[in-house]
Order: sequence, then C-alpha cells, then structure tokens
Amino acid sequence: MTRHIVLGNGSLLVNIDHWLQVRDIYYPHVGQENHLLGHAHKIGVFSEGKLSWLNEDAWERSLGYLPDTLVSNCTAKNSKLHIELKIHDCVDCVKDVFLRKMEVKNTASHQREIQIYFHHDFHLYGDGIGDTAGFDPIRRALFHYKRNRYFLINALHEHSNLKRQKFGDLYEYSIGTADHDTIEDARDGKLAQNAIAQGSVDSIMSVRLHLAPGEKKTFYYWLCCGRNYMDVHKLNDELMHINPEQFFSDTKMCWEGFLNTHKQDFGELDKEIVELYKRSLLVIRTQIDNNGAIVAANDSDNIQHNKDTYSYVWHRDGALVAIALQKAGYVELTRNFYLFCKDTLSEYGCFLHKYNPDKSLGSSWHPWIREGLPSLPIQEDETALVIYALWHFYETTQDKEFVEQLYAPLIKKAADFMASFRDERTGLPAECYDLWEERFGIFTFTCSAVVRGLRSAAEFAKLFNDPDAEKYEKAAEGIHSAMHEFLYDKKGKRFTRSVYYERGHLKKDGTIDSTSLFVSLFDCCESDELEVAATVEYVKEKLWVPTEIGGVARYENDQYHRPKHGVKNIPGNPWFICTIWLAKYYVHAAKTNEELEKAVELMRWVVKRALPTGILPEQLHPTTGEPLSVSPLTWSHAEFVELVVDYLQKKKQLQGQQ
Repeated sequence: MTRHIVLGNGSLLVNIDHWLQVRDIYYPHVGQENHLLGHAHKIGVFSEGKLSWLNEDAWERSLGYLPDTLVSNCTAKNSKLHIELKIHDCVDCVKDVFLRKMEVKNTASHQREIQIYFHHDFHLYGDGIGDTAGFDPIRRALFHYKRNRYFLINALHEHSNLKRQKFGDLYEYSIGTADHDTIEDARDGKLAQNAIAQGSVDSIMSVRLHLAPGEKKTFYYWLCCGRNYMDVHKLNDELMHINPEQFFSDTKMCWEGFLNTHKQDFGELDKEIVELYKRSLLVIRTQIDNNGAIVAANDSDNIQHNKDTYSYVWHRDGALVAIALQKAGYVELTRNFYLFCKDTLSEYGCFLHKYNPDKSLGSSWHPWIREGLPSLPIQEDETALVIYALWHFYETTQDKEFVEQLYAPLIKKAADFMASFRDERTGLPAECYDLWEERFGIFTFTCSAVVRGLRSAAEFAKLFNDPDAEKYEKAAEGIHSAMHEFLYDKKGKRFTRSVYYERGHLKKDGTIDSTSLFVSLFDCCESDELEVAATVEYVKEKLWVPTEIGGVARYENDQYHRPKHGVKNIPGNPWFICTIWLAKYYVHAAKTNEELEKAVELMRWVVKRALPTGILPEQLHPTTGEPLSVSPLTWSHAEFVELVVDYLQKKKQLQGQQ
C-alpha cells in the first residue's frame, strides 16, 4: 500500500497511508530499524455505543499537505456517526517527535461524548520480540521500549492549563499481547486498564471529548522517540510545558524557510508543476539520513513481495539525487553523502551492490562467481556516477578543501578502478550488472556513466596536479570510441542496450531500453548527433505505453510488476524516471522554445499521474494508473527536480539568444 504522506527530519521518518494510519516509523536512521514493519497504528472513534475505525468504508477521507511544508492537511468524515475530523501531522524539524493535531466536530443535533482511540502495534528493532509496553502513571502516558529504543505516547487538550498540568489528557488505556484482544477492548467504549505486557505487545489509549451540537474541539497527540527514558521524558515534558501548537508553527516555518533558501524564477511555468517541484524537494529531504545516506525508498509493504525492502543506499540513485539537489541549490544536503561514499567504497575501488543507512553492506543477489571464476558483483555505473556527482558538487561550490579530503580515499581509488576495469577485447568497461540489476554484460548506460566518471576524475586530477589526469582522459576517450564501434548498430542506426559474451563470442542485445538516452544526457555524445536522435526516436516509438495512462516503460517486454491479466501489446509499465528522461533529452536538445515545449508536456504528464498528495511512486499500472512497487521513490522526485531546473536554465539560455 502506497505511503501517501511522508514526514521526517533526517533521524525520524513517519509514513502515513491512505486511511490516515501510521504505517512506518524509522528511527534513529532514515530507512533503518522500522519499528512497525507496516503494522498499522489505527485511529478509531466511539460514540453512543458505536465504534468505527478510520480504515472502514464509512469514512470519507482526504489527504494532503499544507502548502510548502511537511505538515499534513487531512480530513475524515463519517455521516452515519455525524463526526468530522480535521488532522494535521508533523515531525518536528529538529526534535524526534511525531505530533498530531486533531479537531473533532460533532455534526449531530444533540450533545454527546466522543472518544478517539489510538492503537499502537510496535515491532521494535523490526522484530517485535521481547518488547515491553506499559502505562506511566506519573505522566499519565503510554510507553514502548526495548534495549536502546524508547517511545512515549501522550495527549493533551487544546485548552488545558499547561502551567499547572503535570500529566496528559489520556483518558483510558490498555496494554496486551499483539494480534489478540487489545484492540477489541475498545468495542464497548471502556478499556480494561491493563498496565503492562512484555513479548509481542500492543497498546491502546483514548481521548474523551464532550461536544455540543455543531461544536468543535481540538487536542494534540504525540509520540516521543529516544534512546532511553530520559530522552523521551524530556521531550514529553517540553511538549507539556510549551503549547504543542508552537511545535506546529515552528515546523511549518522551518519547511517554508527550507524552500525559500534557494528560490527559482519559474516564469510562466504551470502552477501545478511548480508545486510538484517544491513537494519533491521536501519529499527528498525526508529520505535523507543525517549521516549522509540517501535512501532509495521506505515502504515496508514491499516486504510482502520479496522479504526485503528498498530501504538501502544504491550509490547510483544517491549520486543522481545529489546532482538534482545541487542543481536546485541544496548542496548542504549532499556533503554528508560524499563522506558516506568515502566510508563505503570497497577495497577494490568500487561500490558493491547496495548499503544500509548505517554504512554496513546491504543484502544482494549478485553472485561473486560466474562460470566457475571469481566475478565482482557490481554495477559499475554506481562508482562512476558518484565521481561525476562530486565533480558537479565542486563546480557548484568551488569548495576545494572539502573535495581534497576525498581525493585519495575516494576519487583516485575509484578512478584507478574504472581505468583498469576494462574488457581486453573491446576496450569497453568489463562486464558487470546493469542498473536494473537483472543482466550481466557491457551496457550503453554503464559505458556512458563511466566515460562521464573518468572525465570528472581527470578534472579532479588536474585540480590537484596529479599526472594520472592523462591516464583517466585516455581511458574515457578509449571507451567513448569503443562505444561507437561495438554498441552502435549501424543497420538500425541507433545504440543498442548492450553487448555480452556467450561462449567466448561477443553478441549484441538489441532490446530497446530507455537508458540509451544517457549517451546524450551524460554528454557522452552530442544531443544532435544522428545516432543519438535515432536512438531517442526508437525509445519513444517502442517504449511509450499505448494506453490512456501513457508514459515510458523501462525496456521492451519488461515483466517487473507487469499485470498478469487484461494488458496486451504494451512494452511494460510506465515509469516516472524513464518518462522524465525523455523530457530531459528534449530540454537538452532544444534549440527553440517550440522544441522545449515537448518537455513541458511531459512535466504535465508527471503532475497528472502523481498521487493527490504529490507523492511519486516508482511506476504505474498501465491501464488504471494505480501506483505500483514502492512509493515514494526518491529517484522519481529527484529526476523531476532536475528536469525543472534544466528546463528553466535552457529557457533562459534560449531567451538570451533571441
């Protein structure tokens, strides 16, 4: 199930689903230690003998954000219960607190008591074994803890006397064994007051309101996160003694300030495109851990499909996200990423498959042996793109002191690897896995990335007076020439996806793949070269999804998440990043404003196919447009940000030529 709302501050990430349920809580690293594993924290309403949970069909829900913020703006209405809810959620910009403001309206014609229930099904450290949950009578709050992870939950009415009140407005509670009867305890409107449980546990609490006809009342609910009792007690006490509304105000101003730090002149660009650009920057920020990890996606429902997650750092994704942020002006968000890269570069001088947010090596399905011989389980584009991104960082910041500390342990080691990791027969990079992590061979995308990476390494070498600059330049140009000899299909007049060895014979894979666009986007070839133009036309002709949904598929006959029934004659599902790549090529190649308009049309496609909250998933169902795979995908948002910045720069350039 897609995450419609994401809220975070770099150490605490909270995901909320379509039913306004908290579905993921990552702490203290973004993407690592999911303390829910998708077990929903439900919200329920009890009045006049009836209980209804917000995930039931009787509720009409709307989800969104307050403009230019990471503060949610959601509603839930139940005409049968005559209740309306207005909900704002946020994670404090600095403090590890998830705060929920809820306004409850009685739309009935008589006075009544209404109870709001909050159910918590923690699985601390991601397993739910050996947890403890209990009631704190001193603060009148709930707590869940295990080892060095503590969570305290409390609530407070809007008009409580904060100076005198020593404990919250939690009304009733119950603690029990998860997946048993704790949540059922709410059915009669009275909780059992069980005070503690251990093992696999859950908890439930209520807030009671008395409302006259048409009356509205507001209360606050919060979750404090820490590594010990003192951490969460301090945060709770601060919320008790400072009006929680101040936290919302501060958080709102924090994110508005974040967006105003680096303003763009959007000119006549559609308002909806500008809004998605800003939303994308905010979403990207939630997916970046404070230690530098740029996490691909954080959606625990993916576990149901393959018993693993997307909560990893792929250095390719991270590098491309970093480039987008740097182009948008947010270089302060990328510095720690390069330090993360320095610490995770392998002894071989390349990055392995993927890494956890704490810099440990992630899971992998790439083997270390092929045909009985040792084989590096890598995607070489990941190594190349980090060096490319870092050179872009330097060009943007001119911070020589920062990149100098990275030259020997990261840049030079990676450059030496790329210069030597070559196929003896062709001069191309040696065989490795493609960026889709499915095939082994020598790929046009990988070669384009390596050329770009080696050229960047050569520039660094010149900067630091390293004579190996010539070696890196020579390697880059050798690969560039070999691409035209071995990867260009003279008959089809386009670049092929790859070449690969089969029983010692070199073969071409002519499958149309959207990654072929990068021979231009990485400046490996000029955008107006005939072979590039022909490649782009093939991509558009063969990979545009011929349904009402539209969009560009990854490659011909892509089976990943492909619907099993009711879909024929499509190359694959439409992907946001692939569609944006086509738009980026149009920007790159445009020589007139009319040609540039092609990119705007694809921007509008992205806006139209995004979730109502502005979240971009990985891909879409080709006929229904429903999000598939993980959501949000950090890479999707980054590509859109870069597209908008590139468009604005090209627009300004073309205007200057008139």
